[in-house]
Amino acid sequence: MSCCAPVDLSSVPTATGPAAEELALSSRDLGNGLRQTILAVPDMRCGACLSTLENVLRDLPEVEMARANLTTKRVTVNWRAATGEAPNLAGIIASAGYTAHLPGEDLDREDRMMSFLLRALAVAGFCSMNIMGLSVSVWAGADPDTRAAFHLLSAVLALPAVLYSGSIYYTSAWKALSHGKVNMDVPVSIGVLLSFGLSLYDTLAGAPHAYFEASTSLLFVLLVGRTLEHLMRRRARSASAALVGLMPSGAMVVAPDGSTDYLPLTMIAPGMRLRVAAGDRIPVDAIVRSGSSSLDRSFITGESRSQPADEGGKVHAGDLNLANPLTIEATATPDTSTVAELARLLEGVENGRDTYRSVADRAAQLYAPVVHSLSACALLFWWFQTGDFHLALTISISVLIITCPCALGLAVPMVQVVAARRLFEQGIVVKEGSALERLARIDTVVFDKTGTLTTSEPKLLNGEAISSQDMALAAAMASHSRHPLAKAIAAFANPSNSKAFPFTEVREHAGSGIEARLGDDRYALGRRGWATPATADGEADDARTVLGRNGKIVAAFVFGERLRAGAARTVRRLKGRGLGVHMLTGDTSVSAKAVAIRAGIDVVAAGVQPQDKVAYVRSLQSAGKTVLMVGDGINDAAALAAAHASIAPASGSDIGRSSADVIMMRDSLEAVVQSLSVSKSAARLIRQNFALAVAYNVVSIPIALTGHATPLIAAIAMSASSLTVVVNALRLGVGEDRPSARERTGLAAMEPAE
Repeated sequence: MSCCAPVDLSSVPTATGPAAEELALSSRDLGNGLRQTILAVPDMRCGACLSTLENVLRDLPEVEMARANLTTKRVTVNWRAATGEAPNLAGIIASAGYTAHLPGEDLDREDRMMSFLLRALAVAGFCSMNIMGLSVSVWAGADPDTRAAFHLLSAVLALPAVLYSGSIYYTSAWKALSHGKVNMDVPVSIGVLLSFGLSLYDTLAGAPHAYFEASTSLLFVLLVGRTLEHLMRRRARSASAALVGLMPSGAMVVAPDGSTDYLPLTMIAPGMRLRVAAGDRIPVDAIVRSGSSSLDRSFITGESRSQPADEGGKVHAGDLNLANPLTIEATATPDTSTVAELARLLEGVENGRDTYRSVADRAAQLYAPVVHSLSACALLFWWFQTGDFHLALTISISVLIITCPCALGLAVPMVQVVAARRLFEQGIVVKEGSALERLARIDTVVFDKTGTLTTSEPKLLNGEAISSQDMALAAAMASHSRHPLAKAIAAFANPSNSKAFPFTEVREHAGSGIEARLGDDRYALGRRGWATPATADGEADDARTVLGRNGKIVAAFVFGERLRAGAARTVRRLKGRGLGVHMLTGDTSVSAKAVAIRAGIDVVAAGVQPQDKVAYVRSLQSAGKTVLMVGDGINDAAALAAAHASIAPASGSDIGRSSADVIMMRDSLEAVVQSLSVSKSAARLIRQNFALAVAYNVVSIPIALTGHATPLIAAIAMSASSLTVVVNALRLGVGEDRPSARERTGLAAMEPAE
């Protein structure tokens, strides 16, 4: 089935939808001359619409990739133009029978569509209920004159429902037919019009029966389904909309002369200075140029504690300024900000072509020839079998309606979008829907050590062995520095009692440490060769940071790597699920084993280079394993790409994030378990949806072909099947991610400290 015909590129109109210049300005630069444009196509109705749009766009020589999203009704196009001008994407789409516009206009169009659907539903419902009341009187045994009057009154009542409420189906069907093809609304339109026409003929002919309630009830039931589907689609994709909704509509720009002017967000450019009041959100990624405040970044990190924002520090779009006004300098445009990138990732979640989607699309494309053949066969069979054209036409109409594969078309995309939304609510961004299918098949998880299992922040290991007085003094000195080792010392002890140490002449020496005087004593906290030069003997031991008093060592500090939050519990839960867990690192075996023991990992490969990581992943794949790679750095990028699926923390390198299928926005590694859990649930629901769709067709088609389903019953059955699939998909958002029985057995023991 297709909603449009092959397009003659020479006849494409040039002024349909957004202009080429507007498309070029709204496109995103992907590098190497490649640009990406996203268009909203609200007329997409089915999987065949999706395939047709992709095919006609791919026929353009400038287009390298075109993917349509049925749930969000968006088309993403990657194009390359030697002339620098955008291809006439909107014109191509218009020639295929669709309208396209920039995504920014979605909300207004969706509101208008919802208003129309509600009005159409009200008209159809009013007419249907009144006609049903009249029909009950006829069925109860009204005399011929009363019956004829009621039939005429029913015809008058049915007219506004058929003309107004059904117009959305007729318009869509006409667009398809005008291009020589059909879509799912064609048989629906034929069914409604034939039901009404047949009933009108029977009424004028004085027949004892008419079926006006069938056509109006058919429209009412279909509109109930379409209205609920519209609401559920909006609910399913509300995560990206809510994310974009965090952003302000504009910003206060500070001119060089100090004057201010409020500009729309679309006009903000890198280099502009912006003033952000307390209580406002940061409009774009930027650097603080003046002021000091605290920020709420919980929408990305999930961390409830506020983060400091000082002069020279980086701030991100969407951060909430909690305390004081800030003057910031934009380093990115709104389209390239952190929030915009997350929204794009969310919108792209369904674009992947996984196995389930391919099966559903192929099945939907077979719809037109199959359903029309069945309808024609039913008409001919019953006409020749009974000689009753009226009965044969009624059965043929029922077949047209009941065989609509709406449920099959919704089986996969609804589950994928709901799954992506649920993961996003847990701080996990899925970059494409096909990743969910691959995650569901994982049986082996490979972790990189540095930056993934461990954080970049060091941990003080021997704090308990140092006297409380010396530890408190060192923490008080460390509170004057932002060096990672100083932070580790300050974090171990409570530096709030620093006033108990009236230091004088506190100074930080870059690359060396902190120097302070307390009474007549000189204290130095830092590198051993600087803090106590008289004791430096060139020994390469772990106590490189010391606290010295008057040139003599008072305490030596030993640091180690800090496990990322939830690392040990994550490994334990993965093992509880029966998954193999491995760790790769370029560090020495001693360092690697120390971390592996704390994390609970048994299989460790140390001293591996980036190419060795790829070889390790491929060796597991050769052994029949389905591998998930979890890494963060540039040296993990190749291994991330080689694995069946990959996860990277948002704190990782740009290359690492771009190579990964899933991004963890929060620090906890629990995201790995959550991703696997939701993906398995999604795969289960997709299989259930396929089973429901197939079962519906297996049961309903024979019923319709044998004449046991009126058009009204056919409409109710078709809408019920679609709603069943959608509601089943939305079950994914219900309940919490709980450990399985096997996991609970593994978690029964006391978990070690991380």
